[in-house]
Amino acid sequence: MTTMSQMIVRNLDAAIKAGLKARALRHGWSVEEEVRQILRRAVNEAPSQSSGLGSRIASRFLEEGLQEPILEWRGHEAKPIVFDE
Repeated sequence: MTTMSQMIVRNLDAAIKAGLKARALRHGWSVEEEVRQILRRAVNEAPSQSSGLGSRIASRFLEEGLQEPILEWRGHEAKPIVFDE
């Protein structure tokens, strides 16, 4: 047995409400069904692998044999490379 719940969304911008109405009309169903479809897709979509730049770079070069993790630079000062030492 499936339990159905209700949800009230307050303070919704008029533009968002109009957009939902337009989408529902295009799909041929009610605004409530449009919202259900959007929420269903949002909950069921696969989570992103990672959002950090280092992780995205590492995944691009995965087949190239990257052996060490790329460290995060967040909060660290970038220093220029000195070549004449």
